[in-house]
Amino acid sequence: MPCALTKVVFPIHLSLSFSLSLSLSLSLSLSLTAVNEYLFIVKARGIHIQENVQNGAQVLIQVVRGAYSGINGTDYAYDFNQSEPEVPVTPYLPEGFTYLPSQVCPERLPFMKGPVEVNMSEVVLEEVERAVVEQEPHWLRGGLWKPDDCIPRWKVAILVPFRNRHEHLPILLRHLIPILQRQRLQFAFYVIEQAGNEPFNRAMLFNVGFKEAMKDLHWDCMIFHDVDHLMESDRNYYGCSGMPRHFAVQLNKYSYMLPYQEFFGGVSGLTVEQFRKINGFPNGFWGWGGEDDDLWNRVQYAGYSVSRPSGKMGRYMSISHHHRGEVQFLGRYTLLRRSKERQGLDGLNNLRYTPLVSRRTLYTNVTVTLSRDMAPVADY
Repeated sequence: MPCALTKVVFPIHLSLSFSLSLSLSLSLSLSLTAVNEYLFIVKARGIHIQENVQNGAQVLIQVVRGAYSGINGTDYAYDFNQSEPEVPVTPYLPEGFTYLPSQVCPERLPFMKGPVEVNMSEVVLEEVERAVVEQEPHWLRGGLWKPDDCIPRWKVAILVPFRNRHEHLPILLRHLIPILQRQRLQFAFYVIEQAGNEPFNRAMLFNVGFKEAMKDLHWDCMIFHDVDHLMESDRNYYGCSGMPRHFAVQLNKYSYMLPYQEFFGGVSGLTVEQFRKINGFPNGFWGWGGEDDDLWNRVQYAGYSVSRPSGKMGRYMSISHHHRGEVQFLGRYTLLRRSKERQGLDGLNNLRYTPLVSRRTLYTNVTVTLSRDMAPVADY
């Protein structure tokens, strides 16, 4: 005779207790998941997530201070060793200041006012192209521009790693081109587009972009620029200096805080000499995360320090993503622990690739299919 199903009836108070416990457990689990994900984003160093939990109180204090300072209209004062002072040594030039075409362009021009409007509304690329060309009839195909009222202080190549961000690129160009023109820099955009099915390799794309840009012109300065980062101050000068430069100090998605002292992501810049000396980016980071931390290590091992703009000059807004992000690179910690040994073996010196280069109206497009055998590393 089949066994009858037995209905188990819990007392009401036990059922409520069980439900509350289950609900609290699920909430706690979800909260811990969110905390771990956040801690990874803001503390993406070569240490385990569970070790980062002890830093949670410090992160929370920074968040509270950031919110407090925003309410009171002041910035939370970070202890940057290499930041510029709040009051620049050289003031910005006054309105009506004149200079000669034979002179080097001043670095602090009167039309660099500071805060700029950030327009993140979507726009088609053709519309941006028409607007730029109408304003600048002598714009050179491939995105090259230089001032005619002074000699540019820096020749700057803007390198943008790219895959499937077609809605972001025109927004970046519409925003950044007039700012660079006001800064009187000679510049060109290089969009390095990854083809194929391998995980996104931002670092290798930057190395490819550097090599291709140097075939066009003897650039002085390389700006490594994420496609979704929009600066909020045109006084964040995209020239290089005696030290590698981290431009994107405060990002809105991080509550305008520097996530950690060694953070080097978003937008950074090095002179050509500096970039060659550190052997470029590492090529072994397949997927999201870690390559900027490795770049920070390379800069330190080469004897450089990192400079940053101070106050609100280093603020950026991030364009919202409408698609799934790139996969995380799970092997990043292993590579980061061996940064010093790998620096001379993996970078510009071991990269082999075959590009497809095309000149567009506002930029040069470099398409490359990346694979793991393009940058072999000898045993170390």
